[in-house]
Amino acid sequence: MAKSHLHSGVGAGVARIGAIAATLVLSVSVLMTFASAQTGQKKDKAPAGKSAAPPTSSPQSAWVKLCEKATATAKNKDGKEETKDLNICLTHHERLDGNSGMVLVSAALRQINNTEKQHFMVMVPLGMLLQPGMRATVFPKDMWEKVQKNEKLEKADEAKMKGLKLDYTLCHAAGCTAEVEATPELIGNLKSSGGLMVFAIGASGAPVAFPVPLVGFEQALAGQPVDTKKYGEARKALMMQIAQRQQELAAEVKKQNEDLQKMMGKEAITGTPPPGKAPAPAAKK
Repeated sequence: MAKSHLHSGVGAGVARIGAIAATLVLSVSVLMTFASAQTGQKKDKAPAGKSAAPPTSSPQSAWVKLCEKATATAKNKDGKEETKDLNICLTHHERLDGNSGMVLVSAALRQINNTEKQHFMVMVPLGMLLQPGMRATVFPKDMWEKVQKNEKLEKADEAKMKGLKLDYTLCHAAGCTAEVEATPELIGNLKSSGGLMVFAIGASGAPVAFPVPLVGFEQALAGQPVDTKKYGEARKALMMQIAQRQQELAAEVKKQNEDLQKMMGKEAITGTPPPGKAPAPAAKK
């Protein structure tokens, strides 16, 4: 049964996927503000006597290109070790839980100069079964909009979807990563499609869906990399905001518990019920 959900994603299964996508705790793009600042674009002032144009409702991109230089040592065809300078780029997206800061899902296209193959990687939280691997479905733009609105898809739409299988390669404290070779066909599909629905198998054996929007992927891939240092600073600031929010929520819960204990203690001493609680009816003789 789990396999059918992973392969088709049509009908009731896709309806449930849409509900999951709509009700995820919070989608946080670390660079929504930062990336717009990186472009150096300034808001145009409206001419005298004319009001400024209303803001557009187009979705913002959560994709960003990050590049770093590294060195690698490998043996050449003569058996001698050579040191090569590498430029590694990730066109990257991540979805965070706004309450905990945990990465719910991240995806990236990895490119390394002077190498023939590129790879597409997806990371999901720990606790997934590794043996079945990971699967994904790439949705065209019009179908992705339907999924986001929890609208029913037709059986004929199945032929328009592209299936993808990824193999797990690495697990660490933040999650487990699976990857697949990024062929020109796959990269073309990622550029032209609306979104990617990733399926991992949870500990119970049931598939767990992780939505990854593709809006802005093509532009980020073709564009210049952002400042890695500033990106790290922006992400650190976001995590600090989330940590502060956690502290505020914990303090609020603690205060509510203390107030409740005080009310319960007062009721026990005076016999007066707390506000909103009616006194128990007298027992009939």
